[in-house]
Amino acid sequence: MVYDCVIVGGGIAGLQCAVQLGRYMYKVLVIDSGDGRSTLCRSYHNVLGYPSGVSGEYLRSIGEKQAKQYGVEFLLEKVEKVEKKKEIFHVTTHHGDEKKAKRLLIATGVMDRIPPIPELYPCLGQSVYICPDCDGYEIKDEKCIVIGSGNVGANAALTLLYWSKKLIYVNHERKEVDEKLLKQLKKENIEYYEQSIEQVQAKDSQFQGVTLTDGTQLVSNHGFVAFGNNEVRSELAAQLGVERMENKHILVDPRSKMTNIKHVWAAGDVVAHSEQVTVAMGDGLQAAIFIHKSLMNET
Repeated sequence: MVYDCVIVGGGIAGLQCAVQLGRYMYKVLVIDSGDGRSTLCRSYHNVLGYPSGVSGEYLRSIGEKQAKQYGVEFLLEKVEKVEKKKEIFHVTTHHGDEKKAKRLLIATGVMDRIPPIPELYPCLGQSVYICPDCDGYEIKDEKCIVIGSGNVGANAALTLLYWSKKLIYVNHERKEVDEKLLKQLKKENIEYYEQSIEQVQAKDSQFQGVTLTDGTQLVSNHGFVAFGNNEVRSELAAQLGVERMENKHILVDPRSKMTNIKHVWAAGDVVAHSEQVTVAMGDGLQAAIFIHKSLMNET
């Protein structure tokens, strides 16, 4: 069997594309590993129509249900290999299962580098945040602890000054911070600790503060994580010769979302853009429209 399109990645971009392609009545398969960025966020606050916030888990769940109404199939698996043989894509999963498709959408996303502190994860999107553009407003005029690494964390703390002047930066990995940034932190009265975190205090999804290795306790109801070196999941694109930037984000045509490889599209955070849920939705929908156009041209 040859699908009209295989979508690798069942996050926001992949699901939006799947819904639209399903409405075009194509045979579509979404292959998802189940560990994408949107599985972690407990609440997005800047999505139109959800003034109280909406979780990534909810969007994924309702998106999959919606796509299935149009006959879209889903497979919970990790894709290990993609090849193009003649005009057909051969997509091989971790367990050796091979799927074939006329078109391919890569929507594999980005994974943030978050320290392995279990107490942080239930708080993500609720009281601990990653993206200032998404959630800077949530700390408006409130005390906030930035948990980060070196220059990345320092820059994040300085960025958050737009919303709050009550900031603490904990350089958890104790990476070197440029002298210029240290002076800026001091000038803006941002408390700076070059120590690792011994423990995070949290109850359910409410962040309460941290204890440092020397026993210092810092109390706050809000936190931001800023470690940098996030994982851009574009290895499958590289297997096909898809053009990528130095930071591994995929380059696409701004209108069609197609890559430099014929019949390969990319959408969502794996593409070079501002990494927003609503942008990912737009990417997925736009890609679906042009996948449809390309399939129509073959009939």
